[in-house]
Amino acid sequence: MSDNSNANAMWGGRFGAGPDAIMEAINASIGFDKRLAEQDIAGSRAHAAMLAAQDIITEKDAEAIREGLLTVLSEIEAGNFAFSTALEDIHMNVEARLKEIIGEPAGRLHTARSRNDQVATDFRLWVRDQCDAAISGITALMKALLGQAEAGADWVMPGFTHLQVAQPVTWGHHMLAYVEMLSRDRGRFEDARARMNECPLGAAALAGTSFPINREMTAEALGFDRPMANSLDAVSDRDFALEFLAASSICAMHLSRLAEELVIWSSAQFRFVKMSDRWSTGSSIMPQKRNPDAAELIRAKIGRIFGANVALMTVMKGLPLAYSKDMQEDKEQVFDAADNLMLALAAMAGMAGDMSPQRAAMAASAGTGFSTATDLADWLVRELGLPFREAHHVTGSLVSMAEGKGCDLPDLSLEDMRSVHEGITEAVFGVLGVDNSVASRISYGGTSPERVREQIARWKAALT
Repeated sequence: MSDNSNANAMWGGRFGAGPDAIMEAINASIGFDKRLAEQDIAGSRAHAAMLAAQDIITEKDAEAIREGLLTVLSEIEAGNFAFSTALEDIHMNVEARLKEIIGEPAGRLHTARSRNDQVATDFRLWVRDQCDAAISGITALMKALLGQAEAGADWVMPGFTHLQVAQPVTWGHHMLAYVEMLSRDRGRFEDARARMNECPLGAAALAGTSFPINREMTAEALGFDRPMANSLDAVSDRDFALEFLAASSICAMHLSRLAEELVIWSSAQFRFVKMSDRWSTGSSIMPQKRNPDAAELIRAKIGRIFGANVALMTVMKGLPLAYSKDMQEDKEQVFDAADNLMLALAAMAGMAGDMSPQRAAMAASAGTGFSTATDLADWLVRELGLPFREAHHVTGSLVSMAEGKGCDLPDLSLEDMRSVHEGITEAVFGVLGVDNSVASRISYGGTSPERVREQIARWKAALT
């Protein structure tokens, strides 16, 4: 067998043409960076206008370029554009088509720039748009959860630690916990957006350009706050993408936690929540099943988003300044993470708006597991003046007694309680009910309906 045959066997049938085909396949990015078409054309139009304003090219050529680019964009949006792998990337594909449309002036577009600053600008514009989309998606989910909180501001449910019943809380309070988490997520995207809003265009390959360009003009035209101050940093930086992925990862983690609770709560063992048919599926062989598939899939999305974050960190960690071809591997990770985050946010907002909390089941569960034991201990401290450690011991003894009798704390008689501590009076029963328990938690940030409604009002004002 010839060397060429051996090589073809290694490459596989897809690469029968030999090394050139492999190089084209590994080098080309058009299969994924065509998503940057809108941003690429916006950047090129701004660049052409600046070149004309600075008398670097003629206004006539600039106008032809700008109009030709709009034609290219319309073809792409209509699905009539033939992308070529041989042209490697979105930049060369657009420029080649522009030349077909307007001829020789197209060759002047690339004056005073490089694909290095061009792709850095395109990608930054795209990620900035995704920050805006994430902020919008998070806000929609916050509103859905706020609606649930308002409907059940005083509905009692068990609060858990270690997934064991701990103390009663309200449904509204639990929903607002996620509103708070998501508000931090929204803040992270807002912060990342503000930090990334600097323009790389004009940094050229890595050292700037000798042409008398106006970087402030292109930055303003593209909605950036300012040009990036260092040309090396401008073309080699991908912090903006990493910050987006980091914010996405934390947000996805919060979505996964909520998804996990929905899976648990909708189970036959809990029955706290009924999921609508829109977000559930049935079993192929078990007719009684209602599976929370949407929640489970959201829970799984975090793996892809975390993975994207780690992948890009790994790509960037060993790169010397300025640009290296390794950085072509930045986009697919971010595209995938952004797609999955937006899908998860939209699905969770839908589920949160549609789900039906089962008030009676939650209330029944809230009173189990000696959930008002802490209220009893607090009462012993407050009313009898016991040190908390002694009150904790007395309460533990009463819990043990109730366990032995097969009942809960409110079911013990006053005589039973006084056998453990003679100072206990009839008034203790006023704190043992779950409704009394949640009503008493009036500290700022507490679960009492009074505090919950205050927080609801605050968030309603903030989200309008």
